[in-house]
Amino acid sequence: MTNLISDVIIPELPLYKRGKVRDVYDLEDRLLIVATDRISAFDFILPSLVPEKGKVLTQLSIFWFDFASYICTNHVLSTNVDEFPAPLPKYKDILDKRSMLVRKTTVVPIECAVRGYLAGSGWNEYQETGKVAGVKLPAGLKESDALPHPIFSPATKAEQGHDVNITYKEMKKLLGDDDLAMKLKKTSLKLYQKASLYALSKGIIIADTKFEFGLDKDDLILVDEVFTPDSSRFWQVKTYSPGRPQVSLDKQFVRDYLLASSWDRQSPPPPLPPEIIEQTARRYYEIYSLLTGKKEL
Repeated sequence: MTNLISDVIIPELPLYKRGKVRDVYDLEDRLLIVATDRISAFDFILPSLVPEKGKVLTQLSIFWFDFASYICTNHVLSTNVDEFPAPLPKYKDILDKRSMLVRKTTVVPIECAVRGYLAGSGWNEYQETGKVAGVKLPAGLKESDALPHPIFSPATKAEQGHDVNITYKEMKKLLGDDDLAMKLKKTSLKLYQKASLYALSKGIIIADTKFEFGLDKDDLILVDEVFTPDSSRFWQVKTYSPGRPQVSLDKQFVRDYLLASSWDRQSPPPPLPPEIIEQTARRYYEIYSLLTGKKEL
């Protein structure tokens, strides 16, 4: 039976941060990041756990960190629990396949999204303004259409509540560093373009995704997670049809269920039905398997 992980407790180490999905522990110049089986939607942590979700997120991120290492340095130091400093190896039954030992960086306070297709909040913005992230687009585009070219779509990072979409110009002003702003944009677009080509070879469209970066002195470092079903929108080429929402292999499946339910998105969310949990776990594992070619985590 799958061992569901809701919280990771390591009493010997100070907790650095407990996020919606990840528990992060402080090892002075390094961090231990552990992905739990929690799932969030609409800024709430849901009361249900998704089997193996944390392992899928971690193993898929590790795959992409390695894939993209020639484009941007990442924060991963080790993924082998036996190599982690004491007391971590004794927690191997919890940490195995769902944890990364990473270098500590100064996190850039910008969510760096890239959109290749018209979906989600990008579709909503286009309907209202004809733009996405301040970029004017041709008239007459349909939901889920491919954009003429991928668009860098930054947002402010919010500890509580929604991230707020901003323009590139607003991002430059917020950072106060034009060189860093340009580097974030160029690196994000290059990561998306390279990964999208690879994904297409596996029959997968990466409609959009988001990155987080840190700084180690002057070095830009890719951190957190990358191209996972929590941070990206994945569609299968064989079912893709513009003009409507697409069948997804990502967290959108859970969002769609919640939108169709009676939950008001203001009060604490209800538990997910067993069949929704099962289908979510299956979709997460399927995208992992399709992209990596691996049958086991």
